[in-house]
Amino acid sequence: MDSNKASTVGNMSSQPRFSKPSRVAWPERERGIASLNREQISVLVVAAKWWPLSARLALAFLREGCRVSALCPSLHPLTKISGLERIDAYDGRSSLASLRRALVQNAPDFLIPCDDGVVAQLHALHACDPSLRSLIERSIGHPEGYPILGSRLELLTVAKELGIAIPRTRAVKSMADLERWNAEVSAEGVLKADGESAGNGVRIAHSFDATVSAWRDLKAPMRRLTAWKRQIVDRDPLALWSQENVPERAVIVQELINGRPANSMIACHDGVVLSIVSVVVMASEGPTGASTVVRRIHNERMTRAAELIAQRLQLTGFFGLDYVIEAQSGTPYLVELNPRATQLGHFEFANQPSLAASLVASWRGAPASVAADPIHNDLLAFYPQALAAGPSLSALIAASHLDIPAEAPDLAAELRLPSWPLRRPLARLYHALRPQERSAPVVFEREPSPVQSAQRARAEVAIPAVAAR
Repeated sequence: MDSNKASTVGNMSSQPRFSKPSRVAWPERERGIASLNREQISVLVVAAKWWPLSARLALAFLREGCRVSALCPSLHPLTKISGLERIDAYDGRSSLASLRRALVQNAPDFLIPCDDGVVAQLHALHACDPSLRSLIERSIGHPEGYPILGSRLELLTVAKELGIAIPRTRAVKSMADLERWNAEVSAEGVLKADGESAGNGVRIAHSFDATVSAWRDLKAPMRRLTAWKRQIVDRDPLALWSQENVPERAVIVQELINGRPANSMIACHDGVVLSIVSVVVMASEGPTGASTVVRRIHNERMTRAAELIAQRLQLTGFFGLDYVIEAQSGTPYLVELNPRATQLGHFEFANQPSLAASLVASWRGAPASVAADPIHNDLLAFYPQALAAGPSLSALIAASHLDIPAEAPDLAAELRLPSWPLRRPLARLYHALRPQERSAPVVFEREPSPVQSAQRARAEVAIPAVAAR
């Protein structure tokens, strides 16, 4: 596929790949929803990676009065939260069985997957275990969208059909594909592989030789030795399962857009967007790393893209969209979808409930709760990632809302430390022999001037409140 850049988000430009199912098509799912105790909703948060976002979401659901349990690796940040009903260990030797056992024994009303690999395992369970299909569907959406969510190329193809601006994109299956890209588009490109997350499957290449090298690296199946390293050293419970179930990774190359990153996190139900938080990135952990400081924005084209994709794929729960906002035109080009929660789900603003609150409100059929201590700043510094960037971000952090989980001091203390896998002797020895490559922080926008701050404060008031619908 070669997708030319589009400049607007418009109406659906072709027939949908599947139409919205009637409620008759999901009888088991509807019976499951009808039987829920709306005041005692139970949520299972599932996390494999050592990211803070899963713990922050668990706290948000506890604030909403939900009964919350977790499935995660031992000594994960989720284990530092008081009030969880149950914590099950994600066993890397049999991770899919661990997930199935947690679903059966906890019998939650809803699941909250916090990693791409967890979503892939939910898709696998949906295919092989009919008894869990109702729970999985009411948590993440209609199954006909699952193959699209697992393919970067398929997702961008759907986005283009919907009129959403995307970079020119092609599948790379051979050297000939790269040679045509070099001749027809550019020697540069962003190469991405399916089955990876957190920047692991992304390479930015600025020459043809670098593009070829990145493609060869990304297309190779994960070696068994690499999988064992990820499980034993990194404590990744999905490493062995991924190595066995993703034998060869599909790779795409995208046009390199001159601009800055932006992203949205969306809460939705049955293809309808309930609430959205969109941000532009002020600073990040390297050019392809996670955001450390962001600024909240309201962008109509990003909102419309979220609505179109949620409707087309009949999504439920949380998902995220990543963009590059072109410097010259200001157009947001969609580059990726994350089929799970991202970092923005727990923030409670003065004019907008948290995404977690909006999702709970949709489950209960009631208005979303009002925050007791809302955020009034549109600059958000993620804790502890922003602090780890060092003095280069000190002025920006000082102007931001630093997102410390004050209500959970044990969690706050844990997050200031290196993740538990990195504190273990085996990992320290491994990284002493093979030091980790650390990208220098990238700052896209410095501390705003007083005039800019005042202008943004006025603009924030104008951002329409988005409540659960």
